[in-house]
Amino acid sequence: MSDERVIYLPLGGAGEIGMNAYVYGYGKPGKERLILVDLGVTFPDMDSTPGVDLILPDIAWLEARKNDLEAIFVTHAHEDHVGAVAHYYDRLGAPIHARPFTANIARRKMAEHGHPEKAVRTAPVWPETVTAGPFTVGFAPISHSIPESSGLVIDTPKGRLVHSGDFKIDTSPGVGEPFDHALWEEIGKHGVLALMCDSTNVFNDHAGRSESTVGPEIEKLVASASGMVAATTFASNVARVKTLAEAGERAGRSVCLMGRAMRRMIEAAVETGVLQSFPATISPEEAKTVPREHLMLIVTGSQGERRAASAQLANGKYQGVRMKEGDLFLFSSKTIPGNERGVIRIMNQFSEMGVDVVDDSSGLYHVSGHANRPDLETMHDLLKPRIVVPMHGEHRHLREHVKTCKPKKMKGILAVNGMMLDLSASTPSVVEYVETGRTYLDGSVQVGALDGVVRDRVRLALNGHVSVNVILDEEDEMLGDPWCEIKGLAEEGVSRAPLVDVLEEDLAQFLGRAGKKTRADDAKLDEELRRVTRQSANSEVGKKPEVTVIISRMS
Repeated sequence: MSDERVIYLPLGGAGEIGMNAYVYGYGKPGKERLILVDLGVTFPDMDSTPGVDLILPDIAWLEARKNDLEAIFVTHAHEDHVGAVAHYYDRLGAPIHARPFTANIARRKMAEHGHPEKAVRTAPVWPETVTAGPFTVGFAPISHSIPESSGLVIDTPKGRLVHSGDFKIDTSPGVGEPFDHALWEEIGKHGVLALMCDSTNVFNDHAGRSESTVGPEIEKLVASASGMVAATTFASNVARVKTLAEAGERAGRSVCLMGRAMRRMIEAAVETGVLQSFPATISPEEAKTVPREHLMLIVTGSQGERRAASAQLANGKYQGVRMKEGDLFLFSSKTIPGNERGVIRIMNQFSEMGVDVVDDSSGLYHVSGHANRPDLETMHDLLKPRIVVPMHGEHRHLREHVKTCKPKKMKGILAVNGMMLDLSASTPSVVEYVETGRTYLDGSVQVGALDGVVRDRVRLALNGHVSVNVILDEEDEMLGDPWCEIKGLAEEGVSRAPLVDVLEEDLAQFLGRAGKKTRADDAKLDEELRRVTRQSANSEVGKKPEVTVIISRMS
């Protein structure tokens, strides 16, 4: 019997929502030829990752095997699936396959990073396929909240795998291909070894709603508004952006798109033929001359991003345009868990201006791009896989998705990032645990999660900082008193004396009684000065700051 195997290894996206990166392999154990499905990012927050620009999956395991990597396949153009492709091209160097719209977005990213755009290859649609070593891969159209999303049909010598990608069952999505039940039933007809399946909405027991149900409600809302209307949604949701623009046009309003990401997505959709028509738009400069009751803005920043157009409008103005009392601001989007604080901040800022804010709490103005539980079960029924491996979800989502398999006699396996599965074994199981983690894009450099950069930044934010300067002569005696500089600490403590004075006095007393052996040993002296500084600061202001000690010796 052949000892080749089929493996599945998530490096990101399993046990979390975002930062998707899934490895598939075929061959003898340890010598498999590999493909990678998706290479995305997730986004930082000020609490746990202050100052970080993006968070990327740790690809060290894959980079060490890059000579075995045949290709990268990108299911769709959301940032959590395509956002890291250009950042990691130098480290992986594999060709990238995507359908035209996704390829357009990927090429723009490659160009921004100085990489060859030709590395991104436009893939045909199923039943045409791409060969990558022992794999034959087809892009099967599937409905989602961005155009030209695809599930992947991955044929191996051991059987067919299906990677669902992000999907919903929507037969009238407005923009992009509708879900085709017959297509997916045909894909499953000859047997599916394993389905790797979206798990985001597994806890929602109601059948998913179509994008087409949103348009009439948005039209009624916009038509009823008396002042200026502004609306935000995910920039990548081209169908929703079009719906919003059409609602503005039908209400007799001039439409202005604001935010680079919004314009980039619409441009890509037009260039690739995804959008056949889109209402005429005006520039922000022209928008300033239009009467408010005849203007509609469609802006970026549905998740409260500080630099996006909606946040700028909430702060006062954006590109010369201001919101005023009597205007309407619509969030045609769902707030992703973790972003609530930023969104609520913007809502309150608008409220203070007298702007009426409408969100999706009514369920009228947004529908999810992910399959709810009944839709997941429909996909199971269409494909009838032997194995279901939940992905794209937090641990609780994956675990619940496994439970849905039991009544249908399918084998559900829970695998989070770093768990390598042998899918071709008679009893599929975890065969290896791989070190996984996160890489931070911090300014212009990539740093590992364990490098300490972000950890130190968090500590500085929590505890403040003190610089201690000491000068010693060649006899290891003090030349003058030590002096301190503080950052991020109260200037006075419980003694009502300046904190700097208290620290300097305590440090001088310590140095005055320290033995010559301590003063002669830089490492020991550094340690003791830190201890005294932290102890004194804690007594005065209740904080143990980060401390930098500078010891100068005069010869």
